[in-house]
Amino acid sequence: MSRQYRDGALVDKDFPLDKIDEHFKGDSAVWYDLVRPTAEDYQVLAEELGLHQLAIEDSIKGGQRAKLDHYDSHLFVNLYQANFQHDSAEIDLAELAIFVTKNAVITVRQNEDFRMDDVIRRWDESAELANYGVAFILWGILDVVIDDYFKVIERLDTELEELEDQLFEAAPKDTSIQKRSYELRKSLVLLRRAAVPMREVINPLLKHNGDILHNEMLPYYQDLYDHIMRVADWTDSLRDLVTTLLETNLTLQGNRMNLIMKKVTSWAAIIAVPTAITGYYGQNVPYWGFGQAVGVWTSNILIVVISGTLYWAFKRRDWL
Repeated sequence: MSRQYRDGALVDKDFPLDKIDEHFKGDSAVWYDLVRPTAEDYQVLAEELGLHQLAIEDSIKGGQRAKLDHYDSHLFVNLYQANFQHDSAEIDLAELAIFVTKNAVITVRQNEDFRMDDVIRRWDESAELANYGVAFILWGILDVVIDDYFKVIERLDTELEELEDQLFEAAPKDTSIQKRSYELRKSLVLLRRAAVPMREVINPLLKHNGDILHNEMLPYYQDLYDHIMRVADWTDSLRDLVTTLLETNLTLQGNRMNLIMKKVTSWAAIIAVPTAITGYYGQNVPYWGFGQAVGVWTSNILIVVISGTLYWAFKRRDWL
């Protein structure tokens, strides 16, 4: 996929890589998307755009942290798009490498996980900004990525609210709550790893890249920075919340265990009464009422009265 903008209008698209040099004429802004590029593709880009070898190596290896590198002729940006899987509560990250020059933006994907169609849709929806060329193209990519972070963090927030409700249900599901909490915590850590470094990507763009980015686009980049700061703060607060949920769940389990122990102990005390009385009256020595009906009635009355008294006392203290 490729596009050429000139004077704020889309003048060409889907041209081949070997024709990219023909689209750099005038004030054109060019975007070209490479999927699983070959060594020959990198060679063409290096010759046409003067890309630094270190930046090319980073895009080939992949697995880089989200970052912004400055070179003499271009910028290199590495970032991740996030997607939340509801069933497993896992987050899928799709890596994207970006080369930015004064008149070109080259995106490099080692697979098709990154949803570039969303970026194209954002460009088409904001076509009135196309006059700003490269700044507009790069902004569209960053805006989609950060919006996806918001979608993911909102889903995680909803999942955590549902877990909070489950904590105090009449029939708690301790195992499922604990498992889901750990899944969400893992996803939050992964999201934070992708989103928080984006602050160091956007902040330098606001301060030191006037030669590449138009000043008129700075408010839009400032808005991106505000959004990524919100995502970072929201991620930290949710991470604290999921830790609190885990601790609260363990505390509630301990409280329920204490309640069970109180009930077991109370019933043991009640059962001990008839055991003690019948054991006492089962002695093979003469005692009051020995061998008489009054002895049987006395033991039965004692069992009922003392056991009933204990049951009432335990029930009153909510031990039963």
